[in-house]
Amino acid sequence: MDYIEVNVTCDEAHREIITAELAEVGFESFLESESGLQAYIPVLDFEPSTLHDLTEAYPDWGLYYSVKIIAQQNWNEEWEKNYEPIRVEDEVLIRADFHQGDPKVPYEIIINPKMSFGTGHHATTYLMVKRLLTLEVGGKRVYDVGTGTGILAIMASKLGASHVEANDVEQWTVENCRENCQANDCPSVQVYYGSIGLLAPRSKYDIMLANINRNVLLEELPHYFDLLHDGGDLLLSGFYDEDVLQLVNLGQALGFVSHGHELRNGWACLHLQKN
Repeated sequence: MDYIEVNVTCDEAHREIITAELAEVGFESFLESESGLQAYIPVLDFEPSTLHDLTEAYPDWGLYYSVKIIAQQNWNEEWEKNYEPIRVEDEVLIRADFHQGDPKVPYEIIINPKMSFGTGHHATTYLMVKRLLTLEVGGKRVYDVGTGTGILAIMASKLGASHVEANDVEQWTVENCRENCQANDCPSVQVYYGSIGLLAPRSKYDIMLANINRNVLLEELPHYFDLLHDGGDLLLSGFYDEDVLQLVNLGQALGFVSHGHELRNGWACLHLQKN
């Protein structure tokens, strides 16, 4: 099958939204680039008007795009050329299944993202993995909210968590997460379709992870508090430095204590603990 490759030039702050918009109209795979992102869709499913509509929807974002056809025989070559492995603190190597492994790295995660968010390239995923490495995960119960590719759930499993659950609101993301869990020999990770509010888990957890966006986090923060054991850790990302205070204030009102935040390219990762 031939594919269309669309190169979108956009600010990093807008990439997640652009990815979501293109996924809604049938784009199957996404890669971040220095200037924006690359999106792929089968030729037969591509509607050129989609790109015009996207530019019209966000006129102030300065979006630019180029389009080219990727022939079937070149698809894997194109994918491999554009997806580089990522290292987190020399502790974690995040790669696709076609990349060479590195036995010197303590933890290796294989991620074939398809349409899902979370290859490690985005600052928020990097920050969450880095912070998770600082927690005592062994023997703990972990829940990953809005799991995307499953990278954080897989990381928790590899760090020795006794039980890992995850959810996402997109069915294709849930399927991709399950595939990645199998590829990483983490079949025991339980992945659910739906929001955490609708799923309403009845268990309690020692660690919760949520790399989503500020508005969803503000809405769901009370759920996270209720689902955590006393003393449980909550890692949050998907928002900017200027959003940290709002999340900290709400967290403290609920009964969380802040253990600080870290920044990368303007994005933030916040560590809260249930008091």
